[in-house]
Amino acid sequence: MEHVHLAVEEDDLYSGYNDYNPTFDSEELENDVGFQQAVRTSHGRRPPMTAKFPGTPIGPRSLATSFGARLHMASSMGRPMTGAVQDGSARPMTAVRAAGYTSALSRGSAFDPLGQSRGPAPALEAKNEDTPEEKIKILEKKVNDLIEESCMAQSMGALQVALEKAKEAGRKERALVRQREQSGSADHINLDLTYSVLLNLANQYTNNEMYPEALNSYQIIVKNKMFSNAGRLKVNMANIYFKQKNYPKAIKFYRMALDQITNAHKEMRIKIMQNIGVVFICMGQYTDAITSFEHIMSESPNIKTGFNLILCYYAIGDRERMKKAFQKLISVPLGIDDEDKYIPSNEDTSSNMVIEAIKNDKLHQMERDLCVDMVKSSQYVELANDLEINKAITYLRQKDFNQAVETLKAFEKKDSRVKSAAATNLSFLYFLEKDYDQADRYADLAMNADRYNPAALINKGNTVFVKQEYEKAAEFYKEALRNDSSCTEGLYNLGLTYKRLNRLEEALDCFLKLHAILRNSSQVMYQLASLYELLENPEQAIEWLMQVISVTPTDAQALAKLGELHDGEGDKSQAFQYYYESFRYFPCNIDVIEWLGAYYIETQFCEKAIQYFERATLIQPTQVKWQLMVASCYRRSGNSQKALETYKEIHRKFPENVECLRFLVRLCTDMQLKEVQDYATKLKKVEKMKEIREQRIKSGREGSARSRREGRESSAGSADSGRSSSSTKGERLSAKMRSLPGSNEPYEANSPKELDASYVDPLGPQMDRPKTGVKKRVEDDDFADEELGDDLLPE
Repeated sequence: MEHVHLAVEEDDLYSGYNDYNPTFDSEELENDVGFQQAVRTSHGRRPPMTAKFPGTPIGPRSLATSFGARLHMASSMGRPMTGAVQDGSARPMTAVRAAGYTSALSRGSAFDPLGQSRGPAPALEAKNEDTPEEKIKILEKKVNDLIEESCMAQSMGALQVALEKAKEAGRKERALVRQREQSGSADHINLDLTYSVLLNLANQYTNNEMYPEALNSYQIIVKNKMFSNAGRLKVNMANIYFKQKNYPKAIKFYRMALDQITNAHKEMRIKIMQNIGVVFICMGQYTDAITSFEHIMSESPNIKTGFNLILCYYAIGDRERMKKAFQKLISVPLGIDDEDKYIPSNEDTSSNMVIEAIKNDKLHQMERDLCVDMVKSSQYVELANDLEINKAITYLRQKDFNQAVETLKAFEKKDSRVKSAAATNLSFLYFLEKDYDQADRYADLAMNADRYNPAALINKGNTVFVKQEYEKAAEFYKEALRNDSSCTEGLYNLGLTYKRLNRLEEALDCFLKLHAILRNSSQVMYQLASLYELLENPEQAIEWLMQVISVTPTDAQALAKLGELHDGEGDKSQAFQYYYESFRYFPCNIDVIEWLGAYYIETQFCEKAIQYFERATLIQPTQVKWQLMVASCYRRSGNSQKALETYKEIHRKFPENVECLRFLVRLCTDMQLKEVQDYATKLKKVEKMKEIREQRIKSGREGSARSRREGRESSAGSADSGRSSSSTKGERLSAKMRSLPGSNEPYEANSPKELDASYVDPLGPQMDRPKTGVKKRVEDDDFADEELGDDLLPE
């Protein structure tokens, strides 16, 4: 009620100023007899001041005090006084006042010329800081502080204090709402504050086991549609009904909350469904509980739900479903490793010491080996062997080959079935490590222990296959297929073997059978495409490759193969599309890069070819031909300066390259540069060294066997030393580039005795430039014999 009291004080302070006082009615002064008489006689004249009161100044101030005294006398002669005067306080001052007058004296102040008043002079009223807005802010802060104090009290266990604070916050918040309504700002009510107050109050009621009051508070929140997502609080109400053992209502409110929570909040929905299942168990409705728990185990399995599901099956006596539920329970991932429970924490030092003490004690060792030992000593000894083999396979997946081999070698003295399985895995391990002798040895052991083991037969066939004994390998693969017709590895390897033996029809039959088993295997489809290509059926090869990229659209090798086949069919447009896609997914295939560069040269887009040859330069920086291609592209596109710079850079890296020097001589000649003589001298020297080198090779071949061997070594050495020369096989242009027009074997010297700076463009001859209508330049100036006047001379 504090805000009502503040409003009354403000009304009393300013009361009376709007009241009508007939005394100050100037329109009736003409009919006032006393006023008219005072005007005509000397009664209205102010007497001259002849005496000076102590402490009172003479002049304008005396006029002010005299006027104030007269007003005071007038007010004391029966004029009604205002509330401000009655209270003894002065009227609030305005910004304008008459010169020489003091309103404080004129409004009820006694005339005190000697300053001997009965009390201190009335002071000006201070500015009121407690505006309605400020009051509201202060009250909001008080409510928030009370909520915080309530929560802190609850955390410390003072539940009664927490409830009292929550109630006080509720009272303050209601007063705040009323004050906003009275101040006309009801639209600015803080809904979040109201929600916090009600929710905290409901929680404190619940903590103090005042369940009806808590339900009432929750009901107020839920029914208010202005609170978003308030429907979730029906979970809290359902929990209260569960504590009251009102299970039907608990189920009802849990389901109402579930309906208002979207599928995006999967974890919350799972928890609510768990609560529903537990309530059904309390009600004895095990079938309904099973429905809830089974749904949870299919969506988000966890330990508690799996255990409750087993209990429900036990309650209804369904043993088979209990077994399945137990299998689901043990398959739930715990999220921790076996050793995590022995990892010390950073908080509790004493417990860490205990953990360190028991980390590898005898009990822990028994715990670690108990399961395997019990199985080994039981009638299920085969299960123990399978566990050990699975242990070895786990080591293999972890790339720990040594541990896998050590585990598998322990089975050499076991019975035949286990020995065969262990030897098969050992053979496979050694085959991966390319130790083919050991792989062959263990493959034989596996076959001797169990001749009908298809995996052992396939391993044996693989060891024979790497020795290029394809006929024997095919026999082992066939035997594996006779023992197990569904052995896809044997069928695949048999197809590869027939392919190596050039028995293409039989290989095609194997892969077609395999495709019927493995419909989406991209490897099988690629092999079929390869076989059709070898059988000179490019249409079928393209068809199978299209199926490959439908399964693996980012297979750069398959895309490049499609480009090659379309190129062979003469479809340059489709070939370019597939080559470009292959380059996009794998930009390091040198064959694809070379084809794309040649394609742009053929289509007269040399500028675009540059980027591909530059990529080839990055991949093969020691191959000079790619850099020569880049320089030639610059020259063909008309950028002679850039071409010259590129040739100079090539010469710096490959100073003995004849082609580069010939290009430099020709370019410098065309551009009339002074360096032409230097490059011409270097070209003569390099060609002479090349001639001497070739003579040495020729003389070495004509010698004895030893001389021929030394000549071959010399030839190899000369090839290495002349890496920058185009005569080196690795640096000659590919068939694709040689197929371009005019790409004959370039840069061959006509005679070793005279300098030959001629060259043939590796990218082919340029297209003829279109002829223009420009006339032939006239050598003689038409104006040579005429004199120019002064007006034609430059200024």
